[in-house]
Amino acid sequence: MQLTKRAFMATAAALAVPLPALAIPVATPLTLPPPITPSERLARINKAQRLMRSSGIGALLIEPGSSLDYFTGVQWWRSERMTVALIPAEGTPCIVTPAFEEPSVRESLRVPAEVRVWNEHTSPSEIAAGFLRDRKVTGALGVEETVRAFVMNGVASASGLTPVSANPVVRGCRMIKSPAELALMQAAADITIGAFRAVHPQITAGMTPDDIDTLITAETRKLGGQADGGLVLLGEASAYPHGSHKPQAVREGDVVLLDCGCSVGGYQSDISRTFVFGEPSKAQRLMWEQVRRGQAVAFGAAKLGAPAGSVDDAVRAYYEPLGYGPGYQLPGLPHRTGHGIGMDGHEPVNFVHGETTPLAPGMCFSNEPGLYRPGSFGIRLEDCLYMTDGGPRWFTVPPDSIDKPFG
Repeated sequence: MQLTKRAFMATAAALAVPLPALAIPVATPLTLPPPITPSERLARINKAQRLMRSSGIGALLIEPGSSLDYFTGVQWWRSERMTVALIPAEGTPCIVTPAFEEPSVRESLRVPAEVRVWNEHTSPSEIAAGFLRDRKVTGALGVEETVRAFVMNGVASASGLTPVSANPVVRGCRMIKSPAELALMQAAADITIGAFRAVHPQITAGMTPDDIDTLITAETRKLGGQADGGLVLLGEASAYPHGSHKPQAVREGDVVLLDCGCSVGGYQSDISRTFVFGEPSKAQRLMWEQVRRGQAVAFGAAKLGAPAGSVDDAVRAYYEPLGYGPGYQLPGLPHRTGHGIGMDGHEPVNFVHGETTPLAPGMCFSNEPGLYRPGSFGIRLEDCLYMTDGGPRWFTVPPDSIDKPFG
């Protein structure tokens, strides 16, 4: 995820005490959990350094985005002017940034770190390489997976270190959420479902997706979440997972699909609800029940130690005898059953065929085995879960009925 300048300037403010799960006062700001502490970020760096040493990686290279925030607290955006973090396998990190940006970058820095600056006529890659030489870094240069090629190539060339994937380190840290992270994600989920519940009775015939999305965004912000819009699909547009550009308006008997989320303390929610404006048809009820059951199948298949891909396989094994698919064919489920979630709305790893990563406590996923019939309608129910020592747990509990889509 790339942080824009607008997103940086809008980053969250005061946070207070932990939020009890599913406490949803409509249109009243919730009491939010505390932000991630500097000590937790230091523990993340220590874990990363242990993983680096075991992987033969001498230093990590990270650009602005969620991973930079995760380890250092620095919230910045990407441009042609290079700002990076270098985390060596031993010792404190270093932030390399333009000299005129240093005061602003330091504002969000939450861990002890050296800051080295460069001016417009100098090479930021050489500044970064100088830090690595001063620290006598050996081994490979671990590159976070979203780092741009010109940044990677510049630092690798200037330092003489061989670039390798940092996934074993960064994913090894970020995929496993702490209790503090889970609390922030729970708050975000509670806010999103609260916004849905507040907006549902406000939907009237003739409304457009933008009309509904504006209401959801407003209710989300009232409850204390950060949101910049979601996905609202009406009628036939619901048959296409990410919608259609054709004009849409709420009509009697049409499907309304909401797919939205928000951010609390840098952590995301992602929830989908589908219902019908008016009385559902027999076909709409049937597909809704099939998707509800598909969610339950996925939840039941999410067992500790099982490959993440086996969850997707279990859902398709349930859907195919019902006449969907096979595989990704339509009508059916054309996308993965779910994705990782945390600081990014989509992050590794996924509930998708072939994914071998074993499920472990602290991993978080969406569960959204939607069904779609092109030219007609689609149904998507999406709730996120997290793995515990006792198996999966919901952030939000799926609804039982198309007539009560928000519980």
